[in-house]
Amino acid sequence: MGIPAIILAAGEGRRIWPYNEVRSKAAIPIANRPAIRLLVQSLRESGIGEIVVVVGWAKGSVLNALRGVDKIRFAVQREWRAGTADAAVTGLQELGGVPDGPFLVAYGDLLLSPQDVTSLLDEFEKGRPYAAALVAPLGRERGEDWICARVKDGRVEEIEGHTRGGWDRIGGVFVFRPEMKEYLEKNPGVFSKVPVGVMPPLESDIAMSIQMAIEDGMDVAAVMARGPYSDMDKPWHILEANYKFLDYISKRLERDEIHPSAKIHPSAQIGGKVVMDEGSSIGPNVIVEGNVWIGKGATLKNGAIVGGDVVIGSGSSVRNYCQVGGHSVIGNRCIVGHGAEIDGILFDGVYLYHYCEMFGVIGCSTDIGAATVCGSLRFDDREKIHEIMGRKELPPFGANAVYIGDYCRTGVNATIMPGCKIGSYSIVGPGVILYEDLPSRTLVMAKQELSRKEWGPSIYGW
Repeated sequence: MGIPAIILAAGEGRRIWPYNEVRSKAAIPIANRPAIRLLVQSLRESGIGEIVVVVGWAKGSVLNALRGVDKIRFAVQREWRAGTADAAVTGLQELGGVPDGPFLVAYGDLLLSPQDVTSLLDEFEKGRPYAAALVAPLGRERGEDWICARVKDGRVEEIEGHTRGGWDRIGGVFVFRPEMKEYLEKNPGVFSKVPVGVMPPLESDIAMSIQMAIEDGMDVAAVMARGPYSDMDKPWHILEANYKFLDYISKRLERDEIHPSAKIHPSAQIGGKVVMDEGSSIGPNVIVEGNVWIGKGATLKNGAIVGGDVVIGSGSSVRNYCQVGGHSVIGNRCIVGHGAEIDGILFDGVYLYHYCEMFGVIGCSTDIGAATVCGSLRFDDREKIHEIMGRKELPPFGANAVYIGDYCRTGVNATIMPGCKIGSYSIVGPGVILYEDLPSRTLVMAKQELSRKEWGPSIYGW
């Protein structure tokens, strides 16, 4: 039996607003499956044994996301703002204290491949270091946005919070010796290893516990993530994680997988491989430009155009000359209807009934009114600078997408400008041009000024 694992899914995830308002970010869907469910699958495929999930904020969403998954126990972090080190200690308590051997800790909002977990476990087994940490390249992101590690010869030499240097990111997956529990318990509650002038919050971070061990001369191995890997910390990471996962499963798709009850009309044009669940169908004049996964009872019909590497959720209807862009995900029970265009991610129950153009992420049970459009190209051809918890950031991916929370509505002819975020339970009224983020539970309506004068036959000389 493999080593035990602790998954941390207790935090509020405030930087990923508005998608943290009704769920833990560990429950945000990737290709219509909660991120934490995919994570558990990766851990199990890597030989991990017992799993404890630490919950706190919106714990019901995590419990529901793992409904039906066997051999998982849950522990509640009493103060979910206390930090990841405190959460890991909570998980250890559920495991019975100090394990007899090594244990794994993973953040619950990661897209993580089984191969990367296996590599981390193999590196730990080979060298038996004090700890082993997954690290990820920064890519187009900045060290100022992450907790980073300086790696040399396969070892973590130093960890710094929101570094101004070009180091690698701490990847959120660790393997520890049992002795590491002391460093987790005695975490100072603030990330003191930061560049001068940086202001860390009062919370205990696992990476600080590892830095303490490094300062005491302990050996910490580093394993580079090969992917697909994504840490869903901000709204645009939802787009990134889904894109990477779709690319990953597309490369692994070797043949069509069509349920006996599924149907494909002879007039449909299929440009890739097809995975079709029970009762699903591809109807007349549908064009599928690449690989597609179609859920139970979902229908594509009457001239729908679907790009490559697209997932259509169970019970959804994609129809009537609509267009779904490549690397998009349509959630369960969605409608994408006449003339609608979508490029991005729809959560469950979203309606794009007709004549709208959307690019971004749209939360559950949101109704997009007719002729609602979002701008994705600015007049200056640049990307939108976002504000996350008061801090300005330039996303490396999806900067000009729109991010609409759960249970929202738009009126007819609403226009949402590039990069706008709309909080949950909010409405953008008819004819509104939205230039800035809209808070949650807010209705915004346009005012118009009308002029009247007499008109009739006399104007025309009668």
